[in-house]
Amino acid sequence: MGRDVPVVAFSRDDRRKYREKVRRCLDVFAQMLRESRFDFERPLAGLEIELNIVDARGEAVMRNAQVLAAIERPDWATELGQFNIEINIEPRELGGDGALLLENDIRARLNHAEDRARSQDAHLALVGILPTLREQDIGEGTLSANPRYRLLNEQIFAARGEDLHLSIEGVERLDTHADSITPEAACTSVQLHLQVSPEAFAAHWNAAQIIAAPQVAAAANSPYLFGKELHRETRMALFEQATDTRPAELKTQGVRPRVWFGERWITSVFDLFEENVSYFPALLPLCESEDPRAELEQGRMPELHELTLHNGTIYRWNRPVYAVVNGVPHLRVENRVLPAGPSVADITANAAFYYGLMRVLPYAERPLWSRMSFQAAADNLAAAARHGLDARLYWPGVGEVPAAELILRRLLPMAQEGLAAWGVDGPVADRLLGIIEGRCIAGRTGASWQVERVHAQGGDRHEALRAMTLEYIERMHSNEPVHTWDV
Repeated sequence: MGRDVPVVAFSRDDRRKYREKVRRCLDVFAQMLRESRFDFERPLAGLEIELNIVDARGEAVMRNAQVLAAIERPDWATELGQFNIEINIEPRELGGDGALLLENDIRARLNHAEDRARSQDAHLALVGILPTLREQDIGEGTLSANPRYRLLNEQIFAARGEDLHLSIEGVERLDTHADSITPEAACTSVQLHLQVSPEAFAAHWNAAQIIAAPQVAAAANSPYLFGKELHRETRMALFEQATDTRPAELKTQGVRPRVWFGERWITSVFDLFEENVSYFPALLPLCESEDPRAELEQGRMPELHELTLHNGTIYRWNRPVYAVVNGVPHLRVENRVLPAGPSVADITANAAFYYGLMRVLPYAERPLWSRMSFQAAADNLAAAARHGLDARLYWPGVGEVPAAELILRRLLPMAQEGLAAWGVDGPVADRLLGIIEGRCIAGRTGASWQVERVHAQGGDRHEALRAMTLEYIERMHSNEPVHTWDV
């Protein structure tokens, strides 16, 4: 959602005006697509990384305001919880040694931030869900000070009319309730952005939906929540439940969830924005003064404030993004399925795997989405989140196969081809994709390492999680990929 918002109370008239304005924005967006007014010279890759803030014992600390003040850099920002912060890495080309430069840049920024965090008796951790997080760490008082988070919290609970029910059945079972959206703050992710042309958007989004499951299987890093061992990538189930505006009756009626994989392949980016407007009531009905139609008629590119704000409150795992930069609009696919961590090398490898595949699959002569049901892609993602590399995934022409085998035999060669098409230097591509290969061969992800380490530690669960977290952070700083970590 990204935008600061004031503290307000919404009236029925506010909601009516907002609905009308969103519809007007959607009409203008359709006109812009027809008239090809979008920038697209070359594909650019960017990313966002969310982190946890911990103390010397590996426990969550609520100090993001102090840590951000100490970091004092514009590329860092608050996130939902006071134990979260986020860094935004500007879009860039990956050709040549661009991927290596990206990795070095991320490491330099994180090292600077860690050094400044220490001045506040805090440390940073790259992990999908902080293993030491406890239920008592999560409550309305945990929300960051930015008013947009409290307003979002109020609106979600106004829509629900009751507390959140968190129920996740995994290796163990979690069943609890929450009176705020702050459990969502437990989910820390890496979001990959890819700028694409309007004409190519549908193919890229469809491809991103298909590869979401292999991405998650290879990168799973969130096995623990509130002391329970659940899914290999528990973050996905948690995020779906922690932002759900639907009471049980609306779920039964088939009302769509705001954290959403989708329900069909698309033929245009317009399909996604139209679904947003058709299916989801506004959470934050805030109108700006801009008249999008007047802006377009006067030769200026409208920001489409209301449409983009609404889009920011619908959490698709692959989300469309419209933005205007220096007066020129563009479109991006925002890939949201990956957890943070374990190391910067692992994050960069995950990005290389994704960007490599996205340079090949959207351009296939016979696209995968013409040979595979949408439900099969959704089922794949659920299986990958639950079982990681042990998941069995359906793939056209192959049938159901172990995730590791699919990645090794089919997807890594495609990703290699794609990185070559990006112009990535051979040794750089080999190193990054070799990390994905190493995980598949060893059967080790961040999630499986965490679980093995906690089981080896034994004894009191929280103490085992705390000891594992401290060791995890130490290894994270080494920048050695997780498949090489000893148990």
